[in-house]
Amino acid sequence: MYRFILLLVTFITCTVFSYATDTIIVHKDARLDILSTKQAAVNKLTSKMTSSGQFKGYRLQVLNSRSRDEAFKIKSELLQLFPEQKSYVLFQSPYFKVRIGNFIERADALSFRNLLAKKYPQNAYVVEDIIEYTPREDEDPAVN
Repeated sequence: MYRFILLLVTFITCTVFSYATDTIIVHKDARLDILSTKQAAVNKLTSKMTSSGQFKGYRLQVLNSRSRDEAFKIKSELLQLFPEQKSYVLFQSPYFKVRIGNFIERADALSFRNLLAKKYPQNAYVVEDIIEYTPREDEDPAVN
């Protein structure tokens, strides 16, 4: 008997809810779309940044050596071959590392690596690094 009553109540409840045809209309302010677009742009820009406000990107590491003189020699050669790109000498004990470029996208670094390989036969590889980068006006969400 208990099962029959439970089955009957369940059937009636399902029947009543199946005939319900209520609709909900949501009115939203059009400015919410503008706000969400701006927030998405801010999120995209900040995802490329570190907590200290610097940008994450890529550089090409050309040399990893214990010789300081060799590192600075390679740096000067790179500056002569590619004056538009900045080159850097880092010291991470006991090695001197020579890196070149400031690339936001890995694909840009890889294409520059191909150009570097033509003029500079030594192997270079792409490394993640903190880079010097200033966003263009159309990228900066604070301007819009």
